[in-house]
Amino acid sequence: MKMAFTTLGCPAWDLDTVIARGSEFGYDAVDFRGIQEEIDVTKLPEFNSAIAETKQKLEDANLAICGISSSLKVCDETVAEANLEEAKRTIPIAAELGVPNIRVFGMGNAKENSKEELADIGKGMMEQVLALDGADQFKWVFETHDHWIKSEDCKLLLDRVTVPIFGALWDMGHTTRVGEEDPADTLAALGDRVFYTHVKDAVYDPDQENAMKDGWKYVPPGEGQLPIEKALNLLKERGYDGYVMFEHEKRWHPTLPEPEDIMPKFVSWFKGLNL
Repeated sequence: MKMAFTTLGCPAWDLDTVIARGSEFGYDAVDFRGIQEEIDVTKLPEFNSAIAETKQKLEDANLAICGISSSLKVCDETVAEANLEEAKRTIPIAAELGVPNIRVFGMGNAKENSKEELADIGKGMMEQVLALDGADQFKWVFETHDHWIKSEDCKLLLDRVTVPIFGALWDMGHTTRVGEEDPADTLAALGDRVFYTHVKDAVYDPDQENAMKDGWKYVPPGEGQLPIEKALNLLKERGYDGYVMFEHEKRWHPTLPEPEDIMPKFVSWFKGLNL
């Protein structure tokens, strides 16, 4: 397995700092979810007019790009046009940079539609996305997120979009903390369709300062109550050799530790697992 981090964890850093620090700390790759004020990297000159320079900087630092985390909401029929426009922007950039994974969300109106109906919408949307020129070069990964955290719900879409380049992004914090699933049960449902992973840890203590609305507070990996080590070992048993991305959500939770403090801790913890 290979170590990665997300730019969600370092929202104040410019591209040069992202590359320099990621390499310095010993990461294998970075997942781009915005840089500084812009959440959509496809709109930045570093990924358009200056993309050749960006590619060279990454190569010089021996840092790969493991993913581009898009904002596509494939089960929301009201944003179909926006989904396709973003996909069209993302595909050539991801191809130029050799990106293996493009993340998509499910979303959709769960109050007016059943999960089965939303999965049907998602199937139609992904068929349109995958029909775009160049879309077949990547793994398109559907995150266990929003109201698609339960693995049995995710499986509804996975069973409808059966092409081998469409799979799951297993956010272990979501399925255990929010979905209340044991990692073995999640993996039994998702099976060999897990192409990518997000890792974070948390403790439940609603009285703690900076606890989230559900009473949980993020802590460094290995210091919390989430069974992330168990989940990673289960993946190892299945032969998973992809990226394990440390999802430090500093952009959304500004009181979390600074990236220069927390990012090296993930590297030390992960190396100690001997995966």
